[in-house]
Amino acid sequence: MSFDTPINRFGTHSVKWDMMEKLYGVPASEGIPMWVADMDFRAPECIQAAVAQMQQHGVYGYFGDDSAYRAAICWWMQERHGWQVAPEWIFTTHGLVNGTAICVDTFTQPGDGVVLFTPVYHAFAKVIKANGRQVIECPLVNKDGRYEMDFDAYDAQMDGSAKMVILCSPHNPGGRVWTRAELQGVADFAKRHDLILVSDEIHHDLVFPGVTHTIMADVDDSITDRLVMMTATTKTFNIAGCHSGNVIIPDPALRAKFEGRMMALGLSPNSFGLFMATAAYSPEGAAWVDDLMVYLDGNRRIFDEGINAIPGLASMPLEATYLAWVDFAGTGMDKAEFTRRVEQGALIAVNHGPTFGAGGESFLRFNLATPRALVEQAVERMQKAFADLQ
Repeated sequence: MSFDTPINRFGTHSVKWDMMEKLYGVPASEGIPMWVADMDFRAPECIQAAVAQMQQHGVYGYFGDDSAYRAAICWWMQERHGWQVAPEWIFTTHGLVNGTAICVDTFTQPGDGVVLFTPVYHAFAKVIKANGRQVIECPLVNKDGRYEMDFDAYDAQMDGSAKMVILCSPHNPGGRVWTRAELQGVADFAKRHDLILVSDEIHHDLVFPGVTHTIMADVDDSITDRLVMMTATTKTFNIAGCHSGNVIIPDPALRAKFEGRMMALGLSPNSFGLFMATAAYSPEGAAWVDDLMVYLDGNRRIFDEGINAIPGLASMPLEATYLAWVDFAGTGMDKAEFTRRVEQGALIAVNHGPTFGAGGESFLRFNLATPRALVEQAVERMQKAFADLQ
């Protein structure tokens, strides 16, 4: 397939396209939606074939015998990440926001603190607060345009109320692929403060050439009794609408507790998600992802070069994800002004930095997973919107 092929998503109930004008005031007729983290690309043919086969059969009943589905997950984790997963470790949730919410509900109590390294994916804080828990923000250090962790500062923040830490690895929105040493630091932090460690690795397949992602489960065997791993096909293959995520728990005691909560909530996966994931985690799916990352790498280069040429703007170097994190602090403008220029001047809908927590105040997030012509157009519009700085 060609990732350059434009696909009209208007009128398809796409949040990203059909809600742009209502939520951002960016006109549908001219706007470029670069906010919601899904791609404007068709999923690979192996997934299309699986869905077509379901449609041809025409009966959409309860799904039974998920052994092939579990085997596909195990194969993918071993083949792509060198991680051996046992089939019985895997739970299927309605996406990883749902998986995060169930973890918070299962392993903490109302009033407990949950640590986030901010700025970070905004849905984490939403589900923590909705569950009646407290968000403890441990700000990342922006060192020369690259996020790093400061565990001495984080240790000083801990007052005993925290019971869980949620890590985003690779990091959204900063695009960092954490090093093994940094991940060991997170593991040690969790041990020091007796925290359940939830590692959300939904972007772990979307890593750019020359960078290697390390699975948290492979970092330190001594954290197995407190570790919950989360992965998914949804971001990798652009099938977020199937709402299917993997919560993978190696420890039997944690697993039993999570299983009990799943049963209490009456949760079970939908068959579309299982068929799609089984098809995705295959050699055909792997080849598609390899092609995708080459294409996204090209989009990344074009965007970063164009944005960084605007005085006062800085696009954080992406090591993973397709989400550019642009700092406007150097412009001297307040949030209202630079946001107005992007949305009303350039007619681009983007995610607002403050929603990602402390440290996001001067940033906007741009989705680059769209045909290259739109990325090029977005760069041109941004250069015009900030032309007075050049």
